[in-house]
Amino acid sequence: HDHNEQQKAETLLAKLKEGQNIALVSDAGTPLINDPGYHLVRTCREANIRVVPLPGPCAAIAALSAAGLPSDRFCYEGFLPAKSKGRRDTLKALEEEPRTLIFYESTHRLVESLEDICAVLGESRYVVLARELTKTWESIHGAPIGELVAWVKEDENRRKGEMVLIVEGFKAQEEALPAAALRTLALLQAELPLKKAAALAAEIHGVK
Repeated sequence: HDHNEQQKAETLLAKLKEGQNIALVSDAGTPLINDPGYHLVRTCREANIRVVPLPGPCAAIAALSAAGLPSDRFCYEGFLPAKSKGRRDTLKALEEEPRTLIFYESTHRLVESLEDICAVLGESRYVVLARELTKTWESIHGAPIGELVAWVKEDENRRKGEMVLIVEGFKAQEEALPAAALRTLALLQAELPLKKAAALAAEIHGVK
């Protein structure tokens, strides 16, 4: 685990230098993905010892593959902080992140975390809750976060198991000019470059 990993890494490195083979395994799926092992792997690579990857299941990737949200670019954040202030600070920093966001969450914090996501990112942000993946009670449910909070609260079984949250990335909203502003723009464009005409039309009609 994290507390003894650096100390153990040196012991294991010595065994590797003696010619022994060592396997790093994890009951959480792929080693190092939200699981210890980073210090050991780094130590081995710095010592020019070959590291061979043998990937196992990864809940974050499995959930992303079935979520129906963009998967070409995504941001894996692991577990959100345990306390609400820490969660909200983290979410605030990610508020305008355009990539799909992936979080793990525990059963006893699920509702509170969903409520914080709703408060910071807005109730219309689409979120997928993937629960108990590859197991008997697997469930994958997506909805705007305001609706998802209510859905989760309806049935305590929806709050049980291992959870992955897939959150839609930020989408910039381009505010359309109202009809009156478009007419003004047409008049100004006859005398001015488009960029300047658009800026003036927006200023005249109070559109940001």
